[in-house]
Amino acid sequence: MNWNSAGEFFAMGGYGLYVWGSYGVVAAWMLAEPLLAWRRFRAARSAAAEWEELGAAV
Repeated sequence: MNWNSAGEFFAMGGYGLYVWGSYGVVAAWMLAEPLLAWRRFRAARSAAAEWEELGAAV
């Protein structure tokens, strides 16, 4: 496909909203997933520390 201008490139033959929207969703998820994984890791580590304290107290 040949584009004569940047506007035609971003329009993607009428499918630009779908194409660039898909890229946006994937980019947002790629930024969010490491942050969410880090939060889950911290929560699991905290729960393990609590569990260990309870085990040591019994």
